[in-house]
Amino acid sequence: MVDVAQEADVSLGTVSNVFNQPERVSPATRQRVQDAIDRLGYVRSESARTLRGRPSRIMAVLVHDLANPFCIALVHGAEQAARRAGLGIMVCNSAGDPAEEARYVALLSEHQIRGALITPADPSGRSIAALQDRGIPLVVVDDCKARNDLCSVAFDDVLGGEMAAHHLLQAGHRSIAFVSGPGYLPQVQSRLQGVLKAVAQARLPASVISEVDGDALTVAAGRDAGARLLGMNELPTGIFCANDLLAVGVLQALFEAGIHVPEDVSLIGYDDIDHAAAATVPLTSVRRPARLMGATATSLLIAKTSSASSTQHRHQQITLRPELAVRRSTTLHRRQSRATSATTA
Repeated sequence: MVDVAQEADVSLGTVSNVFNQPERVSPATRQRVQDAIDRLGYVRSESARTLRGRPSRIMAVLVHDLANPFCIALVHGAEQAARRAGLGIMVCNSAGDPAEEARYVALLSEHQIRGALITPADPSGRSIAALQDRGIPLVVVDDCKARNDLCSVAFDDVLGGEMAAHHLLQAGHRSIAFVSGPGYLPQVQSRLQGVLKAVAQARLPASVISEVDGDALTVAAGRDAGARLLGMNELPTGIFCANDLLAVGVLQALFEAGIHVPEDVSLIGYDDIDHAAAATVPLTSVRRPARLMGATATSLLIAKTSSASSTQHRHQQITLRPELAVRRSTTLHRRQSRATSATTA
């Protein structure tokens, strides 16, 4: 920094302000300092900065599945909000493996990051506890089990499941399959809870719903679930999938078997990723803007780490409201009426 100050013919304090409080330096002087930095190839040491007691400019985003477009969009939202605040992000992918998640938690501790956003892969909460024990500020993302001792951002997945089921029930469907993902995921459990709530509100028996288990939230798992649906004695007239990737896989399996969507079966996904609207038959889906979730969580983390003291910070649990995006994959239940018409003819 001394070299930069000499090259730009300014004081050392001015160079420090350009890095830490740029609003206190005139645009012309900032540019002169930046030109000197470019000529000298100077790179500031982040570790030295944190050793002086200043907060790191690097935050982490630890997600459970970077193969899922929803997680990618979440990271993009976090990145955009961090960039506006002059921060950078470190992206970590646990791939749904609690052991891998634990390894990343240890790594983040070594790097003295500013804080972390985490979509937990370990249902026991051990990773969250480890971050707390290491004094790393965090915001829990996309986990509906809100805790008063943590900041969190999540969507109301019970409401989302309820919206999807209501849509099918109001269209006249009385045989509905819920294609779930891994049972340990609280999001999947909440969506099923919403489905059952909608059925109860409609004063229909729980037998209206049949559950088809999925071992993952992927297209491949959706194709497997589609094969099992086709093996049922009678194919449900409505299918609600726990996410859009599952729905795309089910759609592929139905298409290969000559089953038409929505003429024979109505199909609903969840998350409303870009692939949903671009599918062969555009999917009706419960929309959860992942970028908004990532940006909101980043704002909470910045506020938490910018407080003058930890006692001044109040934990917030933000619950966002999903919406139903209706497209061509759902329609009124007509299978029975077509069969009746054929008999009459």
